[in-house]
Amino acid sequence: MLLTALVVFHHTAITYGAAGDWFYREPTAEETVTSQVLTLFCAVNQSFFMGMFFLLSGYFTPGSLQRKGAARFLKERLIRLGIPLLVFGTVLGPMTVQIADGAAWRDLRWTLGTDIGTRFVMGPLWFCWALLIFSLAFVMVSRTRVSLDRPRLPAPETLLAIAVLVGLAAFAVRLVVPVGRNVLGLQLGYFVSYVVLFAAGCMAGRYKLLEALSAAHVRPLLWVALVALPMLPALMFALERVGLPQAGFAGGWNLAAFSYALWEPLVAWGAIGGLLVWGQRQLNYPSRAWPFWADNAYGAFVVHAPVLVLVSMAGASLDWHPLAKWLCVASLATALSFLVSFFLRRLPAAKKVL
Repeated sequence: MLLTALVVFHHTAITYGAAGDWFYREPTAEETVTSQVLTLFCAVNQSFFMGMFFLLSGYFTPGSLQRKGAARFLKERLIRLGIPLLVFGTVLGPMTVQIADGAAWRDLRWTLGTDIGTRFVMGPLWFCWALLIFSLAFVMVSRTRVSLDRPRLPAPETLLAIAVLVGLAAFAVRLVVPVGRNVLGLQLGYFVSYVVLFAAGCMAGRYKLLEALSAAHVRPLLWVALVALPMLPALMFALERVGLPQAGFAGGWNLAAFSYALWEPLVAWGAIGGLLVWGQRQLNYPSRAWPFWADNAYGAFVVHAPVLVLVSMAGASLDWHPLAKWLCVASLATALSFLVSFFLRRLPAAKKVL
């Protein structure tokens, strides 16, 4: 639920001035302190939230494959991931584009009818596409039946060393495929950490490593993340002062790209570890409210794009500060996305998918 909400807040931040790509952006006169604050939020968010999705997805993958077998596992992955991807790409995605372009309902029906079958808009459902690829890769690797001794939870020093290696590998990848460039619908500039975290989740799920995670184990990672966190805005400020373009963060042989690539996993490891331990301590108890949020989190993720665009366009005329609009619109869009998911899941066919 929390990660789905962060996705909505992330895309709402782009709506109101953060750097990034989204269906609808409210026009602003110029870059302001507000846009820099929202960009920093997105940078911190981007460092860990999708990676944590892949970690948790990987965590449940080995047990699911073992219970169901390869054929049934892949069939269910195609249903749960492929159908939402197909429906969004051919219906919800083109519809969201048309809504963002300001199409009236009559025009929307016409343009949507012409787009179906001829236009595919992947949008945020790239996650489902990537997870399909990862799931197939895991099935293929699992067939090799390589036996490993039961691993232990890596020491904090080892995890930090892995973070540095991930950062270096991401820097190398971004020399060829910078952040923002899609390859088969995927931003490969971010995928080094995604692959590592999915693989780590698979190993953790097979050997129950996350259950051994403790506050003492995570504390060094949190301290490193807290020390690293202000370094990115400090670098952004320094580059602005000397007149160097901040577009270099996306990739290339420059200090900005190198620093950003290393900064991301150092922040991510602390954020992910901290959230996991916090969840174990604070959320691991029965609650009447949690089933609603947990059951509808995936559906809310699937439908949040058109919901968010509708809500943000409805509030376009409000003369509020962008940060106030960001918080209010993101909160409302999150709640409505979960509500839409709830009603969709009351349909028998949709419940099997969402």
